[in-house]
Amino acid sequence: MPLDPRTELTALLSRALHSVAPEAADTPILLERPRDAGHGDFASNLAMQLARLLKKNPRELAARLLAELPVSPLVAKAEIAGAGFINFTLDATAKTEVVRRVLAEGAAYGRASVGGGQKVLLEYVSANPTGPLHVGHGRGAAYGASLASLLAFAGWDVTREYYVNDAGRQMDILAVSTWLRYLERSGVTGIAFPPNGYQGEYVRVMAEQLRAVRGDRYLREAKDVLADTPGLPDSALADDEAKEQREKHLDALIASGKRLLGEDWMAVHQHVLSEQLADGRGDLEEFGVQFDVWFSEKSLFDTGLVARCVERLEKAGHLYVQDGAKWFKSTAFGDEKDRVVQRENGIYTYFASDIAYHLNKYERGFDRLINIWGADHHGYIPRVKGALTALGLDADKLDVSLVQFAVLYREGQKVSMSTRSGEYVTLRQLRSDVGNDACRFFYVLRKADQHLDFDLDLAKRQSSENPVYYIQYAHARIASVLKKWDGDASLLAQVETDALTGERELALAAKLAEFPEVIEAAAREFAPHQVAFYLKDLAAAFHAWYNAERMLDVDDESLKLARLALAGAVRQVILNGMKLLGVSCPESM
Repeated sequence: MPLDPRTELTALLSRALHSVAPEAADTPILLERPRDAGHGDFASNLAMQLARLLKKNPRELAARLLAELPVSPLVAKAEIAGAGFINFTLDATAKTEVVRRVLAEGAAYGRASVGGGQKVLLEYVSANPTGPLHVGHGRGAAYGASLASLLAFAGWDVTREYYVNDAGRQMDILAVSTWLRYLERSGVTGIAFPPNGYQGEYVRVMAEQLRAVRGDRYLREAKDVLADTPGLPDSALADDEAKEQREKHLDALIASGKRLLGEDWMAVHQHVLSEQLADGRGDLEEFGVQFDVWFSEKSLFDTGLVARCVERLEKAGHLYVQDGAKWFKSTAFGDEKDRVVQRENGIYTYFASDIAYHLNKYERGFDRLINIWGADHHGYIPRVKGALTALGLDADKLDVSLVQFAVLYREGQKVSMSTRSGEYVTLRQLRSDVGNDACRFFYVLRKADQHLDFDLDLAKRQSSENPVYYIQYAHARIASVLKKWDGDASLLAQVETDALTGERELALAAKLAEFPEVIEAAAREFAPHQVAFYLKDLAAAFHAWYNAERMLDVDDESLKLARLALAGAVRQVILNGMKLLGVSCPESM
């Protein structure tokens, strides 16, 4: 197996360090790639680190380190630069050895062990099953799935989890919205559909399903539905007062549904849950996003964990009672105000079940927990971490990555995301418009916590301006060349690469060597966008080389094979990187 230059240089510097400063032999040796290729292939600030420890001139220490540096066939030149950096230029053969390494390792090239096998629970999407997934959910799904693949590739033991909010008021609102549409479809008049109910066409579809299967079973008269139900507010009321009255009206309709339907209420509730959960699961699977666990919020109540969790906080002195409700002292843990965990009517809040859910995560024995939330949940972080601390848990085990919303543009104009009727641009519609590959790639093309403008026209454009097309085209070009060559591609891993001496070839080989470093950095920083950027640069370097050099029409057989091997290595790295991002690599385009 060819030597890894970074590993070899680290070993060389370590031996020099032991000779020059044995008392500081545990100093970490860091190697970076200079931004300017003229400064070499790697640079180390070891001398500057030692200067701080030993109180000596860094350039003098760098000179001493160079004098003690063992000779290596991998190093063409080592020199001092700036305030005391040591710059290394690799031998051309050492640079191109990466080609054989890539081809030998294949799909495993770039795999890292930085995760150390630690068990990680990654929770993402977790959208309420109250309607179709929209484009905002799509970004969280693409980011979460790519991060999960990246962490697994870098050595973590990853469990992918979706938290199903199948308990609580939002599901009741969906159930009553569907029931009211069912009554409307059945000819019941006199019941105004609540403006704060779920408005989408999918609600009518579910109502039709109930009507088709259950007939008149859930039919009730309007006077009974509206009994003890406060009316909707008139337009003269202030916004806050009107909102409160609309919420009371909706809660009263839910209470009527539960009272009038009895046990049948849960049948309606289960129907809408099953329909929307199946729709979301199917949408995600088509998007290439799958989960190991679908965790039910309802199970937290069924097992009594929510009640036990609140009791544990109360016994520890972190709750107080005010106006009949139980409040968590979250301000003591950095939150802006205290939070209710149990209302005066005895019903637990969403926050209470969320605390219990996180307690359950800890009890399952994970080494690290990662939540992917929408950016609007930023203020939720201190209260959750505060509750974990109050429970005596290590809140530092929990990391939260925030994902900004995506804004769609067509022909330079912002696309309206929703309408008054409650319809909005769904993930399924976006995928149908631009395709899965463009969706997955464009969603992770920016850092997750940065605003994303999604250019629909660019995503469909077949040109170098479209990054996903540009990368896929590089892969297809290589596949075409190898097919035309019609040789045994498995033998390319044995090809000598000494003939690769051109500037573009060496630069392309150097780019291939960066891939494992990109994987480690991207995994540590929860940053799959770094892989996307890298693949763009790799494709650009390949296209520049391909357009400047001949691949098959070469008289020198050794040069031809070496170039084919280099192209094959580029193809493999593109495959490996795109797989992490959930993007396909077609053989032809």
